[in-house]
Amino acid sequence: MKQSREEWLEDRRRSIGGSDAAALVGMNPCVTPYMLWADKTGKLPPKNDNEAMRQGRDLEAYVAQRFTEKTGKKVHVYSEMLRNPAYPFAHANIDRKVTGERAGLECKTTSIMNLKKFKNGEYPENYYAQCVHYLAVTGFDRWYLAVLILNQGFYTFTVERDEDEINTLMKVEKEFWDNYVIPGNPPPVDGLKPTEETIKTIFPSANPGIAVDLFGRENLIRDFLETNKLIKAYERENERRKQILQTDLSDSELGLCSNYKVLWKEQERRSFDLSAFKTAYPNIDLSPYFRTSSFRKFDIKEQK
Repeated sequence: MKQSREEWLEDRRRSIGGSDAAALVGMNPCVTPYMLWADKTGKLPPKNDNEAMRQGRDLEAYVAQRFTEKTGKKVHVYSEMLRNPAYPFAHANIDRKVTGERAGLECKTTSIMNLKKFKNGEYPENYYAQCVHYLAVTGFDRWYLAVLILNQGFYTFTVERDEDEINTLMKVEKEFWDNYVIPGNPPPVDGLKPTEETIKTIFPSANPGIAVDLFGRENLIRDFLETNKLIKAYERENERRKQILQTDLSDSELGLCSNYKVLWKEQERRSFDLSAFKTAYPNIDLSPYFRTSSFRKFDIKEQK
């Protein structure tokens, strides 16, 4: 019986998938271990579908067809979610199985913004982690990667089975699952943006009047405040350097020094003058066009 997309997404949460693997080895700039932990433990809402995800699904068959045209290798759909008794914490949803080989195919669609990642026969490292994960779960000998860069090019790559790489990745995944997901304990935070957004999502509101004892955090708080002072000092110093260069340029837009170009060009930016609009049209009610959002402001104050 075919699963609905909602059922499939819920099933994915019960183990680590190929697209999750890169996050655990620091190869995914959009997902951190903390964010992945929150997703696997049901603390995050289902990820909203977006245009890139939709196009990736819609163009998967086309990418597979192009792979066959380029390599002569036939492929077929394999929609079953695969698991391996050796790695009960992992699963694999593969795009295609290569006919007549112990091999699979991963189909990717990406934008021109990622074109530089494919120079000199290279490709994004998160793709590599995904292929290694699939090799571990399926036991196959190799994984092919086909990438369509919209309106720019089509690339194919081969990832051969490497037991050392597989063992390393599976060890990381097992430790993450056993130490964090199963007991529900979050992994350490890392200061990265996805972790920050995850924390805001998990804890969107505050209970007024309730205080938590932060015993033992004195040094951390002190370091936080000292770092803030250093950041402000460095920002002021860099602003001073910029001002020196601006006075050097005076009314010129370009300055040259060794292998550096210093630019100070005129630009225009249009913005909507709300005050002027209200003055010109005082009878128009603009309240329906304002959007109110709530957030939690973080601050530290030293008590005297």
